[in-house]
Amino acid sequence: MGEGMDNESEIMPFISSANIACGFHAGNEYTIKKTIEIALEHGVAIGAHPGYDDPENFGRISQIISVLDLAELINEQIYLFEKIAEPMGATIHHVKLHGALYNDCAKDPTLSKIFVQTVQAIYPDVYIYGLSESNTIQQAIILGQPYMQEVFADRTYQKDGSLTPRHMHGALIDGIDNACAQALELVLHKKVRTMQDQIIKLPADTICIHGDGYHAIPMAKAICTTLKEKGIEIKYPQ
Repeated sequence: MGEGMDNESEIMPFISSANIACGFHAGNEYTIKKTIEIALEHGVAIGAHPGYDDPENFGRISQIISVLDLAELINEQIYLFEKIAEPMGATIHHVKLHGALYNDCAKDPTLSKIFVQTVQAIYPDVYIYGLSESNTIQQAIILGQPYMQEVFADRTYQKDGSLTPRHMHGALIDGIDNACAQALELVLHKKVRTMQDQIIKLPADTICIHGDGYHAIPMAKAICTTLKEKGIEIKYPQ
């Protein structure tokens, strides 16, 4: 959310957690404030969504970054977010990295450790939302930070549990029925079919859909409806 798609009001009724861009890969102070206001109206948990400082590539290109620069990058974005959220009476519920930074930390135990430690130093009780079974989750477990294992409705998977890189064919799931089916399989059975046509197990605590997706609004509504029809309650963790 807050990435310039201007669809927050239409998506927010169907979700329980919002990852709000912190102004580096997308957004600015105005969009952060506006998105927080909409989230508060709908009782949606508010999450900071830091990414690489690379708006030209929407934060989706990997970078070589030192551990000190990573800590500073995350700190700066969280503090900007908090500066806006606190006067509004909004509490940061979780932190989820964006794009290439999300995937780089998921693959690298050193980077993921610095990420978790940076968040923990500011918010020891805030949830980390990270790729299911990734290094990000493992470091949260090791360091004792609350976490949620995240799976994706609108992205395909590789056999190692990573997301299919966006430059590869088939990385995105645009079909709403397919996205609903994948979400349901992950929630009910904790498994997903990979691009290599293998079934892998993945714990699923929270489902991500991308607000910049072509079918973001109808997809959010359809997934919400599908889960509720199966008796699944949608709520953020407390």
